[in-house]
Amino acid sequence: MPGVEQAVQDFKAEVMKNEGYAVDPNRPDDVKFEVAKELGIPLQHGANGQLTTEEAGQIGGKIGGSMVREMIRLAEQQLAKQRQS
Repeated sequence: MPGVEQAVQDFKAEVMKNEGYAVDPNRPDDVKFEVAKELGIPLQHGANGQLTTEEAGQIGGKIGGSMVREMIRLAEQQLAKQRQS
């Protein structure tokens, strides 16, 4: 679907900014390096074959978990509005 990838990147940037991370809206994927640093995980640009599955999951889980929580919050908000109508 055209435009979906950009919408997801914009959503990721907004969510992570709201979580207190410095996010460049033009490069929202870079937030993973800030998350990795916070978690003490040695993520580098390029190959990261030295990372364990657990380390990679911690980085992605922090970002994805935040995004899922926000999606649930938005859905609950929309449902509440529909019930009021």
